Amino acid sequence: MTIPTAELHLHLEGTLEPELIYTLAERNGVELPWADVDDLRSRYDFTGLQHFLDLYYANMAVLRTEDDFADLTRAYLARAAAGGVRHTEVFLDLQAHTARGIPAEVALRGVSAALGAAETEHGVSTGLILTFLRHLPGEEATAALREALDVDVPLLGVGLCSSETGSAAPFRDAFELAAAHGLRRVAHAGEEGPAANVTEVLDVLGVERVDHGLRALEDDALVDRLAAERVPLTLCPLSNVRLQVVDSLDGYPLRELMDRGVVVTVNSDDPAYFGGYVDDNYRELTSTLGLSTDELATLAHNSAEAAFVTSRRRAELVAEIEEWRASQA
Repeated sequence: MTIPTAELHLHLEGTLEPELIYTLAERNGVELPWADVDDLRSRYDFTGLQHFLDLYYANMAVLRTEDDFADLTRAYLARAAAGGVRHTEVFLDLQAHTARGIPAEVALRGVSAALGAAETEHGVSTGLILTFLRHLPGEEATAALREALDVDVPLLGVGLCSSETGSAAPFRDAFELAAAHGLRRVAHAGEEGPAANVTEVLDVLGVERVDHGLRALEDDALVDRLAAERVPLTLCPLSNVRLQVVDSLDGYPLRELMDRGVVVTVNSDDPAYFGGYVDDNYRELTSTLGLSTDELATLAHNSAEAAFVTSRRRAELVAEIEEWRASQA
């Protein structure tokens, strides 16, 4: 029985498998620059975050219609459910699509239609988080949020992603607007950028969860603060290895963060590119670090605690985790 978990750090565009890229390209008459699926997949040996982002954004060209976005989302949900995901909060990089001429409502309605059917089709509860691109001006993020709010689809929250350069302060207005509309707030920080970036998104943007956050370990006071305030980190181990944030899983500081009381969760980030969905991340961590059943259950419990869900849904997730734990005895 696969451990039931919540996935809280997942870019929908990062679930675009090469096979689906070619299917959508044929559907939409998009000419791809690679010889075939294998040629495309061979290019996933990344030297860093920007190298990955260049390919990530290029592959989005095949996403054109509501059906495309719905098919992308459905494919992820089916794979996630098979891997034990019982709740997922997915990221959508709306600006990356509107910038290439795709209307906001096309992307949002396609994704939302698939998410809306997830509980019936897969028993998975969902939420949609609109992620702003950090390499673009802050005022464009505010405009993107206003555009999304005008589309009649449910939004759970907002986030901040892409290359971790410069200050997060230009995004304050967008995050304040999100808070005023009752949306939850998260942000990428402490992946390629320093621990100070984690402190900034907490203090300037008022985030409730930090995506990645691994480099918080450079600042002992910050780690103590994360633990004391129960601010979750959405770690993505296989992603961190593939983007050379860490050398290997052998020295991955998961236990150090857990031992210091930080609420850490396991997620897949961009699984089509980084060699594994959330169950693959759990499996590789267990194999490499020798995680015990209790440690795995703690990580799953952390995901339930960190999820933006009702107390009733959280209790349901916890009950499934405890059933899994009992099954391992």
